Amino acid sequence: MAFLPLADALLSLQATDLWHWAAWLGLLYLVFIVTKLYVTWRDQVAAYRPFPGPLCHWLYGNAREFLEIGKDLDLIYQWSQKYAYGFSLWLGNFFATLIITQPDYAKAILARQGEGLLVSSGQKWFQHRRLLTPGFHYDVLKPYATLMADCTKTMLDKWERLVPDEKPVELFHHVSLMTLDTIMKCAFSNESNCQTDSDSAYTKAVYELTCMVDYRFRHVMYHSDLIYNLSPSGFRFRRLLKIAHKHTDKVIKQRKELLKNEKVLDKISQKRHLDFLDILLCARDENGRSLSDKDLRAEVDTFMFEGHDTTASGISWLLYVLAQHPEHQEKCREEIREVLGDRDTVEWEDLGKIPYTTMCIKESLRLYPPVPGVGRKLSKPITFCDGRSLPEGARVILSIYCINRSPGFWKDPEVFDPLRFTVENSADRHPHAFLSFAAGSRNCIGQNFAMNEMKVAAALILQRFQLLADPDKEPRKVPQIVLRSVNGIHVKLKKIEKD
Repeated sequence: MAFLPLADALLSLQATDLWHWAAWLGLLYLVFIVTKLYVTWRDQVAAYRPFPGPLCHWLYGNAREFLEIGKDLDLIYQWSQKYAYGFSLWLGNFFATLIITQPDYAKAILARQGEGLLVSSGQKWFQHRRLLTPGFHYDVLKPYATLMADCTKTMLDKWERLVPDEKPVELFHHVSLMTLDTIMKCAFSNESNCQTDSDSAYTKAVYELTCMVDYRFRHVMYHSDLIYNLSPSGFRFRRLLKIAHKHTDKVIKQRKELLKNEKVLDKISQKRHLDFLDILLCARDENGRSLSDKDLRAEVDTFMFEGHDTTASGISWLLYVLAQHPEHQEKCREEIREVLGDRDTVEWEDLGKIPYTTMCIKESLRLYPPVPGVGRKLSKPITFCDGRSLPEGARVILSIYCINRSPGFWKDPEVFDPLRFTVENSADRHPHAFLSFAAGSRNCIGQNFAMNEMKVAAALILQRFQLLADPDKEPRKVPQIVLRSVNGIHVKLKKIEKD
């Protein structure tokens, strides 16, 4: 019993020492974090000093400027008029990026490899690009025209039932379902029925995931993977990602089961059409290796997203622009009538016979690019045409929205003028002044697929409906990976009666 007070004292001393050690370790860790943040801040200040930008708050940087959703692009475009080539932007005081708004700077970035925010990089990217290129060959794309037409007609039949004359319709929802239906049928030979089953978990998951990526970008604290992964938003993001991946895995599994039959495999080249998934599953590199399951799913996910959401954005904004400019809309309709006559479908041979409609599509893509900005992290230092430099690891964002409207390369850049894209007017244009499909080696591999789908959709929609502007519901642009509108993209539809 006499030893108990002494034991208690020793235990107390040990506990005190432990707390002291814990306090010192905590303090050292805090000093380490603060030092690391200071070094990060100092290095970024030095890196972006040559590129002045708008005044920023000592703590929030420029983040508070973007709290009002729907003003982002107009604000960046306004700044682009003040700062030549580009400007630095700070989200908080520890995350800076250079916003590039001029074609010469864009050319320098796109000419070199960097770590993309939404794409793979380096040798892996080159290998996959080479394997995927056959999926966009003329012979593969040709049969898709009739499938695109069938999916568009399904949407138009819905519009006839749902929309009385001159009633406004929100375009993006319907068009997004149509383009998803198209990509599933063309690229994966899969009957998704998503246009008739718009409550599908996959469709909802894809839409919400794009919104959540934008939400995370706007909130500085969520730039930390640790904080985001522990947040409710992070948990929901992972749950939605599982839904999207489950859908992708199901599509791949069904095709693999089909290809197990050797007779089917032997007849791939003779089937009704060779699709993107066939090419992915049968692709082999120079060593005879096929894509891993992880890489296969990544490519399918990327193509399903880029093949439907970006095209949905392009078609929706095109219809909005044509509603705003009835004179151009009528010229397109007259051209389409001359080509299609009484036919209610579009064939491959028709796509090259509607040049004015094609110019309207390109001009719409210039003003409202489906992907308004592309991010890169530099893998090597770079020196731009005016002598200013950025170090390795610096982040840049190519503002395609601003580059496409650069006043030094486009006369009256905010005016809708399809004649900018005549052969004569396009001949001497800077190759990086129009970046809706990017440029160089990183250009959009699916741009011909997207252009074909936009032509088919425009032709059939204008054949059946007159598009009227809805002045009460002007869209408020928001870059949520693809260009959307906070309040939707609305037009009024008036059924055109056949003669």
